[in-house]
Amino acid sequence: MLDTGRRAGRRITLDGTGLHTADITALAERTARPAPPDPKAFARAEESWETARRLAATGRVYGRSTGVGANRTEDVGAADAAHGLRLLRSHAGAIGDPLPAREVRAMLVVRVNQLLAGGAGLNPAVITALLAALDSGAHPVVNEHGAVGTGDLAALAQTGLALAGEHPWTCAPGARAPAPLALDNNDALALISSNALTLGQSALALDELRRLLAASLPVAALSLLAVGGSHEPFAEPVMLARPHRGSAAAATRMRTLAGVPPRPAPPLGRIQDPYGFRCLPQIHGPALDAADALDEILTVEVNAAAENPLISIEDQAAYHHGNFYAAHAALALDTFRLAVLQTARLSTARLAALSEPDFTRLRPFLGDAAPASSGVMILEYAAGAALGEMRAVSHPASLGHAVLSRGVEEQASFASLAARQTLRACTYYRQVLACELVAAVRALRMRSLEPDPGLPLTDAYHLAADALDPRMEDRPLTADVAVAVGLLDELARI
Repeated sequence: MLDTGRRAGRRITLDGTGLHTADITALAERTARPAPPDPKAFARAEESWETARRLAATGRVYGRSTGVGANRTEDVGAADAAHGLRLLRSHAGAIGDPLPAREVRAMLVVRVNQLLAGGAGLNPAVITALLAALDSGAHPVVNEHGAVGTGDLAALAQTGLALAGEHPWTCAPGARAPAPLALDNNDALALISSNALTLGQSALALDELRRLLAASLPVAALSLLAVGGSHEPFAEPVMLARPHRGSAAAATRMRTLAGVPPRPAPPLGRIQDPYGFRCLPQIHGPALDAADALDEILTVEVNAAAENPLISIEDQAAYHHGNFYAAHAALALDTFRLAVLQTARLSTARLAALSEPDFTRLRPFLGDAAPASSGVMILEYAAGAALGEMRAVSHPASLGHAVLSRGVEEQASFASLAARQTLRACTYYRQVLACELVAAVRALRMRSLEPDPGLPLTDAYHLAADALDPRMEDRPLTADVAVAVGLLDELARI
């Protein structure tokens, strides 16, 4: 893990304003390294910290000179430096399994960038320590559950305790945890008042599902070739008649893959393919549009000073507010999962068509010459099972409800759950597409069909055909699907 990061030549400078979701993924997966922070942004964070300390020393500022939640009416003495550590200790109660390194690293990237936006009023030494951890390959142990979409309090409290030397770090080979920091009553809430974990996980899920959406088009195009389907549904006049951006992009990609003109001639034979082929632009397009909408929302969030209270340098004031409430992200994540789910259903529909002799002119289930050969029959069941799991995690998390902290916090977005569900959807979507890919390549082999030379679809076919087992007799297909799962990221780049 460390070596991968060290080999990465690209450096990304965090400045509180220009972070993109792709940058989060690169830093989380260590294909890029963090550069020193933008000097102006770091100076802004320092001034915010000094302003917050003055305000807390001279007036009532939530979480600094008062308790939090229903304890907001209780004053804390300015000399009570232990208040911050008590707050971190009490809130560092996340439960469940420890999160993977890349998810924790994504959280750290987002939190550093938000701190550089200049509204947190946090000790800037925290920024330096977190950047050092990102660069070296160290991350705090963070457990999965502890948030309901109104701030990732438990995960960030564990991070705060790790910075203070009271919570464990996980280090890549050769990496070291940052030296312990002295955090006081001004630093605790300023660190944990953020949805950084949710946003980091969302960025990772968006990146992976975008790649899978890209891979699904060459897979679908191979299936279309295998059944002798029509490119009429992807014609430019059809898209111009109902000009949704995502649908037009999907149709254009399908034509490009197969090298067909904007106004393809209708095929001889059957009129109108099943929906799995004919309605691809209308079903794939909304997923592309939902991905763009989510990306836009996440870009706002990861560059936002959303801490409560907001420390305004310009006004020399602390504003108490609700910017921590993550409804935008929750709703966009729910919409995105539901849109991607529709494309997965379409994949299982194409898989069913590949098993039909009426479409392939082959034996049922792409069976070989043996009597009653089952061929790829089980792939429909396997893909259906994965689709069922995907459907379960596509249930809108924003339908959840919680009343917390003695009724003071009477609503929750559950964006944190939406982010975890979206990450889980990636695995199931891969499995569904892999089943279709195995069947499509098998059908093309059995029909002795290949795309014309020089086309992007030709590259996709040979990538898959070279990797997949060519044997046609009845046998377990588990290994074939596993190979196909591993091909999808490469197919996305074609």
